[in-house]
Amino acid sequence: STMSFSEAEVQSARGAWEKIFVDAEDNGTTVLVRMFTEHPDTKSYFTHFKGMDSAEEMKQSDQVRGHGKKVFAAINDMMQHLDNSEAFLGIVNPLGKKHATQLKIDPKNFRIICDIILQLMEEKFGGDCKASFEKVTNEICTHLNNVYKEEGW
Repeated sequence: STMSFSEAEVQSARGAWEKIFVDAEDNGTTVLVRMFTEHPDTKSYFTHFKGMDSAEEMKQSDQVRGHGKKVFAAINDMMQHLDNSEAFLGIVNPLGKKHATQLKIDPKNFRIICDIILQLMEEKFGGDCKASFEKVTNEICTHLNNVYKEEGW
C-alpha cells in the first residue's frame, strides 16, 4: 500500500513535527509518562518502569527518558520519508515486527501513543499543528497494524 501525501501535506506535517522534535527528550518523556499514567497497563511491558507509580519518578527515570527519545527518533526517521513509501516502510516494518514478535506489545498502544503526541501538539502549538500531523499518525498506525496482521496477531 502506498501513501498519498500531497507536497503541501508533507511540508505542513514536517513543520508540525519539527516544533515538537526540537525538545525530543522532554516531549518524548512527557508522552510516555502520560501514557503510563493514563493507561497503567502499558507499564507492564517495561520491566524497569513497573514499580514506578508517581509521574515525577517516571520523569526522572533514565529508562523512561531514553525510551521517549527513541520513540521520537523513530518517528523523526519516518518523517524524512513521507514522500517515499518504500523508505517509510523500511523503517515501520522492522519496528512493527520487533514489537509484535519479540516485545509482544499490543498494537492498540501505538494508537494511544500517537493520540497523546497529537494532544501534546495541540496544547503546545494549537489545533492547526495537531491537524497537520494527524494524517501521519494514521499512516503509522495503519502500517504497524498491517505488520501485526502479517505476524498473525
